[in-house]
Amino acid sequence: METDLTASYDRCRALHRQHGRTYYLATRLLPAWKRRHVHALYGFTRYADEIVDSTEALAPAQRAARLREWSDRFLGGLRGEPVDDPLLPAVLHTIAVFDLRLDDFAKFLRSMAMDLTVTSYETYDDLLDYMEGSAAVIGTMMLPILGAGDPTAAREPARQLGFAFQLTNFIRDVAEDLDRGRVYLPLADLSGFDLTPADLRPANPKVKDLIAYEVGRAREHYAAAAPGITMLEPASQACMRTAYRLYAGILDEVEAAGHDVFARRATVPNRRRAAVAVRSLLTRPGRPVA
Repeated sequence: METDLTASYDRCRALHRQHGRTYYLATRLLPAWKRRHVHALYGFTRYADEIVDSTEALAPAQRAARLREWSDRFLGGLRGEPVDDPLLPAVLHTIAVFDLRLDDFAKFLRSMAMDLTVTSYETYDDLLDYMEGSAAVIGTMMLPILGAGDPTAAREPARQLGFAFQLTNFIRDVAEDLDRGRVYLPLADLSGFDLTPADLRPANPKVKDLIAYEVGRAREHYAAAAPGITMLEPASQACMRTAYRLYAGILDEVEAAGHDVFARRATVPNRRRAAVAVRSLLTRPGRPVA
C-alpha cells in the first residue's frame, strides 16, 4: 500500500514539474514534508484539466463521460472504496491528513464540467462564479497544508490569490483559449472597448486597452491577497511569496510587451525567476509583500 501511495505522489510531482513550472519552482521552497501534498493537489487539478482540454479530438459528450467516470472514482475513494488510479491515492491521502473541505473539490469539478459546455462569460460576476471553483478553492485547499495562525482570517486572501493567478493565466493565454473556441475575458468588458471575440486577434489599440484594463483588475486581486502571505506559517512564506511575485511578474511581461498577448507568450525570464526565489528565501518571515 505504501509503495502504491509513494508512486502516486511521484506521479503527481511529475505532472507538477512538467506543467506547472512557476508554481513547482515556488513549491521547492517548502519543507519537504509539505511538498508532496501540494504536488497531490496540483496533480488532481491538472488531471481534470487534461480530461477537459487535452482530449479535444473527442466529442464534448465523451469528454464529459470521462470526467464523470474519474469524478466517480474520486468520490468512491472518499467513501473508502478501493481506487484503481495512478493519482487519486495521493489526493485522498492528502485530504485525510489535512481534513480538507470536500465542498472545495465539488466546486472544482463543477467548474471543470462547465468548461465542456460554456465558452464565454457575459459579466465579470459570471466569470467569478466559474473561478470560484477553478481558482479560489485551490487557494482554500492549499491553506491547511501551508498553515496559518488564523485560518479564518487567511481564507479570503487565499481565495483572492487564486483569482489573481487564474486571471493572470486568462490574460496571458487569450490566443491559446481562442484556438480552443473559448473567451475568458468577460464579454461585457469587450463590449466596453467596442470589441467582439472576433476582433481580439491580432492585437490593435482597442485590444491592448482591454488587456491593460484586465491587468489592472488582476492587480486588485493581488493587492487583496498580499496580506495573506504573512499570515502563513513562517516555513511556507518563502514559497508563496515566490509564487506571488512570479505570477505577478507575468503581468509585468504583458505590460512590457505593450499589452500585446499575441506576439509571444508572456513568461518571466529564468534569471528573474531564480532571483525572486533567492530573494524570497532571504526575506524575513512576516515582512509585508510589496
